[in-house]
Amino acid sequence: MNRTPREMIEQARTIAVVGMSADPTKAAHQVPAQLVAAGFTVLPVNPNHREILGLRCVAALSDIDQPIDLVDVFRPPRYCASVAEQSAAVGAAAIWLQLGIRSSEARAIAGAAGMDFVEDLCIAVERARYGITKD
Repeated sequence: MNRTPREMIEQARTIAVVGMSADPTKAAHQVPAQLVAAGFTVLPVNPNHREILGLRCVAALSDIDQPIDLVDVFRPPRYCASVAEQSAAVGAAAIWLQLGIRSSEARAIAGAAGMDFVEDLCIAVERARYGITKD
């Protein structure tokens, strides 16, 4: 697949957020909150919490029992290859590494699995730029 970031957001409905934070001062909380407000189905992936933003957390992508359109990643680069492998294993269509996060390993894994891939870009900024909502 070779969709643009805009196309990836436009075509996504269900977004798993790996590393979603319960701390409202962190981007890993604010960005998913903006996605929820824009009408996306957000699935928090954080083994340290039971719930964030009133949404049930799961410990791993493999615990999600529905199709995942996009995996949004808020984890340090050293974890991104593993997240890419897990994303491929659950059949996610795309993986998005948030602003400041890059991983050539994750990019290679995503490419080999046929997943679209974005790195070092904020999905909330791009969503707002194009006015994409899921209402």
